[in-house]
Amino acid sequence: MKKIIVIPGDGIGKEVTDSAVKVLKKIDEKFQIGLEFEYRDAGGTAYDKFGEPLPAETLDACKKADAVLFGAVGGKKWDNIDVDKRPEKALFGLRKGLGLFANLRPVKVYDALIDGSPLKPELVGGSDLLIVRELVGGIYFGERCESEIYNGVERAWDTEIYSVPEIERIAKLAFESAKIRRGKLTSVDKANVLASSRLWRRVVIELAKNFPEVELNHLYVDNAAMQLALNPKQFDVIVTSNMFGDILSDEAAVIGGSIGLMPSASIGELTSFYEPIHGSAPDIAGKNIANSMGTILSAAMLLRYSLNAEEAAKNIESAVDKTLADGYRTADIYQDGFKKIGTDEATEIICDRI
Repeated sequence: MKKIIVIPGDGIGKEVTDSAVKVLKKIDEKFQIGLEFEYRDAGGTAYDKFGEPLPAETLDACKKADAVLFGAVGGKKWDNIDVDKRPEKALFGLRKGLGLFANLRPVKVYDALIDGSPLKPELVGGSDLLIVRELVGGIYFGERCESEIYNGVERAWDTEIYSVPEIERIAKLAFESAKIRRGKLTSVDKANVLASSRLWRRVVIELAKNFPEVELNHLYVDNAAMQLALNPKQFDVIVTSNMFGDILSDEAAVIGGSIGLMPSASIGELTSFYEPIHGSAPDIAGKNIANSMGTILSAAMLLRYSLNAEEAAKNIESAVDKTLADGYRTADIYQDGFKKIGTDEATEIICDRI
């Protein structure tokens, strides 16, 4: 059996994870993978029950699992509690506790939704890229000072630090991802200014010798941000540091027209973690209008990266593609002339196409 820990979280998290689990169960019927699901709490709902956003029992269960499927956390309900108890702390605790060192963010523009992109159809059509972001190093985890007096004035500072093993680990994953896609890797840095980026580029170039089948090129982060808007079709796999990846992945997410369709995976040392990129949207929770396709596509990534079930993963992705091509739309992507459906109906339609 393959143990999947499901953490619904807050807001629409329960609806979208319930939807993804239904799809996974349908996939399991077809491919006989042997999936077993166990539910755990984290986020605001966990705080309400246990006084902690990430109970030790939840983290322990995740460490023993084959994969973790996550919904979303947060909401105004918990805005005024102690910062260390806020729902978002559950995410940081899971990243650290599971050793989640890489975030994978695929961005695909579906032909059926091309008019929903803020970019011109001729620019964005056919875009299909993967951003590989280092997740546990860099400036977000370096030493910092929020306030000190230096030469008579107040200042604050943060430090960016990367080691060779950290860069090698993330770059190896990116090369391997490019190898099974279209064979092109773009490494993004700021080597013209930052010492840490110069080390990053040197290590990536050295590692490229082990992947002769992958074409490697380099872009400065400012140029990469511009190129994502001007010509996203040029990219296959992008690998970059924590802060640059944070910015570029959010920019890339809007290319497809809706964050409700965007999945993600965080690859870890102990297990891996799969979630949609959208938030908890408490204002629409329980109304059967949330778009669960991002979570369903995250479940496809779970099959691909944690269970090596590539055919099953492609089956889910094809089912979502067919659903959109047949004109079905949840509220966030609905336009006149299409068939408006809710969360539950979308789930059933996708299941019928598996």
